[in-house]
Amino acid sequence: MTRVLIVGLGNMGISHALAHHKSPHSDIVGLVNRSAVDLPDALRAYDLFTSFEDGMQTRPDLVVIATYSDSHADLAIRAMRAGAHVFVEKPLASNLQDAQRVITTAEETGRKLMVGYILRHHPSWQRLIAEARALGGPYVFRMNLNQQSTGAEWKTHKSLMRSTSPLVDCGVHYVDVMCQITDAAPIRVNGIGLRLSDEIAPDMYNYGQLQVSFQDGSIGWYEAGWGPMMSETAHFVKDVVSPNGAVSITDQGPGGSAEVEGHTRVGGLLVHRPGNDRLIDLPDEPDHQALCDAEQAAILDAIRDDADLNRHMRDALQSLRICLAADDSIRNRRAIDL
Repeated sequence: MTRVLIVGLGNMGISHALAHHKSPHSDIVGLVNRSAVDLPDALRAYDLFTSFEDGMQTRPDLVVIATYSDSHADLAIRAMRAGAHVFVEKPLASNLQDAQRVITTAEETGRKLMVGYILRHHPSWQRLIAEARALGGPYVFRMNLNQQSTGAEWKTHKSLMRSTSPLVDCGVHYVDVMCQITDAAPIRVNGIGLRLSDEIAPDMYNYGQLQVSFQDGSIGWYEAGWGPMMSETAHFVKDVVSPNGAVSITDQGPGGSAEVEGHTRVGGLLVHRPGNDRLIDLPDEPDHQALCDAEQAAILDAIRDDADLNRHMRDALQSLRICLAADDSIRNRRAIDL
């Protein structure tokens, strides 16, 4: 049994805790949240701590970190230095230097480090990547995830934007998909962004777009916006185009743009080759909780099997590097050569 400590009990932290609650290979030794939190019935019997230090007194084998991104690096490093393996939600850190420090610590301590790239555990997204690679490059990537958030969702987004823009927070997922398809080094990034609300800090933007060029000639764009002013029109676009055709997600998922279940849903893929369109139906997709279950099963397997996660860590750093370069481009109004 792996002794597990969950740190941060927002939506993702609770989902990860429920995954370990159900796992026959996990023993939850504690939950950590700085403020009072309304827990589901399944989690109420576990010890609840208000500080990371108190939680670490339980001597966990695995620490699951689902706090705000500006605390990820510090908590991950402290957990690994204390002897624990780490699963940390994306993005790995709020800057590249901290992200590299986390990876260096994992290498020095021999601890497993996995970053929460949930789409890597989704069979439909794995199929999209395989179909795109079968077309052959170079590629054009067209992707976005705009969220018309109000009420509690907008409150959460404003809290996230105290440290991380939507372009970085969401973008790492889809830039990671781009990188898996092309498998080429990024060479240049350009970003544009705009602050569309007086409710966020003057130096933050809640709408952004990045453009990235890869060494094999592939190019891509990704846009992300949060807030009550965002349009629901074409809020979810996932296209990959090559000289030989295109692969597109056909189903935007249930509910509106703020509905979390729709962010990972594929539903179906349209594979287009000149003169031949093929629709791939993808029924019975895993829901959000099932994907979190798969993520936590993956880190438990990696610990048990002593899996080599070096490529995973490099990939996590690469997608973060691209998104942070776009953020730098927006703030300094210049393209970034990588």
